[in-house]
Amino acid sequence: MSTTQNKKAKVKARILSQTMLTEGIYDLWLETPLALEARAGQFIGIYPKDASRLLPRPLSICEADKEKGALRIVYRVAGAGTAEFSGWQPGEEAEILGILGNGFPVDLAEGKRVVLMGGGIGIPPMVQLAKELKEAGTEAVIIAGYRDGQLFLKEDMEKYGRLLFATEDGSAGMRGNVLTVMEEMQTEADVIMACGPMPMLRAVKVYAAGRGIRAYLSLEERMACGVGACLGCVCKTTRKDGHSHVNNARICTEGPVFEAGEVDI
Repeated sequence: MSTTQNKKAKVKARILSQTMLTEGIYDLWLETPLALEARAGQFIGIYPKDASRLLPRPLSICEADKEKGALRIVYRVAGAGTAEFSGWQPGEEAEILGILGNGFPVDLAEGKRVVLMGGGIGIPPMVQLAKELKEAGTEAVIIAGYRDGQLFLKEDMEKYGRLLFATEDGSAGMRGNVLTVMEEMQTEADVIMACGPMPMLRAVKVYAAGRGIRAYLSLEERMACGVGACLGCVCKTTRKDGHSHVNNARICTEGPVFEAGEVDI
């Protein structure tokens, strides 16, 4: 997939609301003009206020409300930085960097049978993606894979497409994962757009390749700083990087969304 240089601006954002959706997963709304630029699959960096933590934490955009000028970030507490975020209250200010990343190719979905796949904390980007697709005239099938019966964002996704889901423990929906649902429901697709843990994305890549389905994968799970500084998110690609002249790419700057055939995962 070709990428373009994204505008990066460090700006102040005001916290509008924050709620806990389920244990360890929080729903944060930020008031910021960057909402006008946001597209599905992109992300922002949020800076901790603790001065000992210098780099922003990259977090995917769950939803963009352009009328209200607000971004919705649904995130899992995974370390000290996100633990700090979970304590922020409405009215406080946060420093954010964005908009980052290339996003999903919504324009390529016109007239196609599109299936969206989100696993775990890769589910939040599916909300904005399904929303943009529906606004463009394509109502996708959304398949969500959860660990257990805590079905966060279920109602949000149902507003924009047909939702199917599975849980690893079988406590709700089908027992299994997103591909279990795909196969059991005999869901057909011309295009798959997916975000989730790396084992899921590897399986989606193999599944799509074996059936001639075009697939786009968001590799955001492997990002660290989100701004290209740490080189912690380099992945092998089939094309040479214009800067280093080797077959790799920084997920945070060249991605996080890649056509499945472009990356070695």
